[in-house]
Amino acid sequence: MKLFAQNDAVEFVKSGAREFHYTRDIRLTPGAKDIFSEAGIKVIFDAGAAAPAAAAPAGPAGSADDQKLFYSPEAERFKNEICDIGRRIWARDYCDGNGGNISAKLSSDRFICTPTGVSKGFMKPDMLCLVDINGNQIAGTWKRTSEFMSHAAIYKSTPEAVSVCHAHPCYAGAFAIKGMQPPARLIPELEVFVGTVAVAPYKTPGSQEMADEIFQRAPRHQSILMGNHGVICWGKSVEDAYFKMEITDSYCRTLIHAQSLPGGMSIPIEGMGDLLKIKKGLGLPDDRYGLKTAELCEVDPWTQLCGEHGCSSPVTPFNPMTRSDTSAAELEPLVQKLTEEILKQLQKA
Repeated sequence: MKLFAQNDAVEFVKSGAREFHYTRDIRLTPGAKDIFSEAGIKVIFDAGAAAPAAAAPAGPAGSADDQKLFYSPEAERFKNEICDIGRRIWARDYCDGNGGNISAKLSSDRFICTPTGVSKGFMKPDMLCLVDINGNQIAGTWKRTSEFMSHAAIYKSTPEAVSVCHAHPCYAGAFAIKGMQPPARLIPELEVFVGTVAVAPYKTPGSQEMADEIFQRAPRHQSILMGNHGVICWGKSVEDAYFKMEITDSYCRTLIHAQSLPGGMSIPIEGMGDLLKIKKGLGLPDDRYGLKTAELCEVDPWTQLCGEHGCSSPVTPFNPMTRSDTSAAELEPLVQKLTEEILKQLQKA
């Protein structure tokens, strides 16, 4: 159990926060309670919260300007948007337990992010944190997500990124554990609104190594599969970052189902050129701008998806009464056998 003493309370008051959350694993001394009472700090006991999520800020206490920023109208808007997207991620089964994390950029060095140890479906705005680009927590009474440095890698490498969303959607996650890039040229929505989906090799979640892999890919890709882990997407708003996630997983889901069917079409060469023109007109980034038309279609998506031997299809038992492609040569032995059997039955009669 952690003892939260009078000196700790004094430092907390300096942070400018108006609420202090604690769990059964934190014990307030009488002196700390007096300090909070005199400062008008609302003390809230979270009976069901996990201890790691209810810790004091991990980094240096923020300045008065930081506290003002943390409770500014723009920050409050981001907090509400992040909680809303968190509920949508949870409702779509994109994260299990306390998985996933979301952030949004308030300034070049200040970000709102989700706390650790909390289900994304049940977050409240006062649980969110303020951090700097190096991951130091500046404000907020709930400890920041352990994976913020992967978000920071995107913000550092891609100035146009306003929000980052990371989750574990099942269908995109299936490609991630295969280390397999979803092929392009199959559905227009992915081409226009997301572009090519990158694959990063497995690195420990939250590590600098993982951040380094994301840093390399983010300027060219708004959706990145994290090897054996999940998906991370960035956008120009909180909802836009989530949209990239939703479109990516829907695309992967469709491809997985399509593999069970015979045949397959892809978007033609001229069609790809038209889609990229639409995308450029919308001001969306894509690593394929400037490529020649033929270069956009060098790889057949079905070969990339299924390998050189093609996709496997479900085995259908042979039934000459339902198969329209059965040849006369295949039917002749069966007809002969049936004829002989009928003659035998007639002779017995």
